[in-house]
Amino acid sequence: MSALLEVSDLAVAYALPTDGVWRAPRRLQALDGVSFALASGETLGVVGESGCGKSTLARAILGLVPPARGRISWLGRDLATLGSPERRALGRDLQIVFQDPLASLDPRMTAGQIIAEPLVTHAPALGRAAIAERVAHAMARVGLDARQLNRYPHEFSGGQCQRIAIARATVLEPKLVVCDEPVSALDVSIQAQIVNLLVDMQDALGLALLFISHNLAIVRHVSHRIAVLYLGRLVEIGPAAALFEAPRHPYTRALIAALPVADPERAGRAMGRGLDGEPPSPLAPPSGCAFRSRCAQAVARCVSERPTLEPDGAHAVACHRWREIP
Repeated sequence: MSALLEVSDLAVAYALPTDGVWRAPRRLQALDGVSFALASGETLGVVGESGCGKSTLARAILGLVPPARGRISWLGRDLATLGSPERRALGRDLQIVFQDPLASLDPRMTAGQIIAEPLVTHAPALGRAAIAERVAHAMARVGLDARQLNRYPHEFSGGQCQRIAIARATVLEPKLVVCDEPVSALDVSIQAQIVNLLVDMQDALGLALLFISHNLAIVRHVSHRIAVLYLGRLVEIGPAAALFEAPRHPYTRALIAALPVADPERAGRAMGRGLDGEPPSPLAPPSGCAFRSRCAQAVARCVSERPTLEPDGAHAVACHRWREIP
């Protein structure tokens, strides 16, 4: 499959306010050298602890934050070379579903107006009747009644608000939808419904999904491939099933080991141990391997030399010792 989206050596840094007039400005390195490709119809899950750069990655791809280094290509075109009209037109193909469904919807607009907004912006030539028909179809597709068109967001539940957000993101039938923690604010009973809805929408529309979450169980269910971020760096990427069955990186192993297991016998045989300690500050990341301060397998080389992604079939892993660790 040809790549729809290509990210090469992407780095994003944020300038922070200084503590005093004479102090040098500080920069927080949110992403540092991230590379991957995403094909049409594919779901790439992105996982990692809070603060690892997942949401920054989403915003960089959508052009909401500027990269400090690297290249983001859409259908072979470098997004940095696009002018304002071309970037605006790109909104037809790139959409996002945010974490908080209620906060992402304008409380002054009805559900119908919210879903119609992308059509009004990008396809005004459709006319009012055609737009109304598309909105009603989009609502039905996400499991909402068209008779709810004139209700406001506060009149819906959290799950229904996320359905409205998904309808808004897919009404233009885009090529890629970025899902930034789309179910973390919802009840567990509703999470599965929303995840299954996204999978159904992908099948119906041929969408590519960039699914960002800290919940590995959900990511495993929805993703074809999974990318693991740690402190802004990509430490492992590979097919979802293979990554869970035989993770290469110690961090990935620790994340999987931390998953709850209902069966006591399986829990006793769980792979490795969970994570100890807190991630280092991105303002002062460790030298060499970013994970070395929490890794039981770290050696002197991990202190002095930063590991690069090493291909292993469909997998790639950034660890000096992954071949030695059983």
